[in-house]
Amino acid sequence: MSRICELTGKKAMVGNNVSKALNRTKRKFDANLMTKRFFIPEEDKWITLKVSASALKNINKLGVSAVIKEARANGFLTK
Repeated sequence: MSRICELTGKKAMVGNNVSKALNRTKRKFDANLMTKRFFIPEEDKWITLKVSASALKNINKLGVSAVIKEARANGFLTK
C-alpha cells in the first residue's frame, strides 16, 4: 500500500542529503504514519485507518467523527 495519510493526504516529500562538503544526494522524507483502529459511534462500527501523527492530534482535539467528515469532504477518505 502507498504511504499516504488517509485523513490529511500527507505523503513522502523529496529533498537532499547535504554533506559537510555540500555534496547533495537525493533522499525521501516519509510521512510519520501509523495504522490505528477507531470506533465511530454514529455508524456503530470500527474502522482501520493509516493516519499521520498530525491527524492523530486533530482527532484528539476535534473528535474522530469531525475529522472523518472533513476528510470525506476534501476527497481523501473513500471508505
